[in-house]
Amino acid sequence: MEAIVSIKDNGTGIDPEVMPKLFTKFVTNSLLISGTKWFGLGLYISRNIIEAHGGRIWAENNTKDMGATSSFSLPMVK
Repeated sequence: MEAIVSIKDNGTGIDPEVMPKLFTKFVTNSLLISGTKWFGLGLYISRNIIEAHGGRIWAENNTKDMGATSSFSLPMVK
């Protein structure tokens, strides 16, 4: 059994070119406002923490609305 947490936003979504490498180091969404400084480490670090606890993390663009949904799961301890 696992617990799943999902966060849905209504922003610009995730660039399809970025999606396959979204959880790797130094990757940022090219649709972000230019001029901002992002290092692309947050989702990479999150993935490592979640996987170290036996979970998984994923993201997908919303189909009907703008934005994306990010989710992660962690095993439930008895």
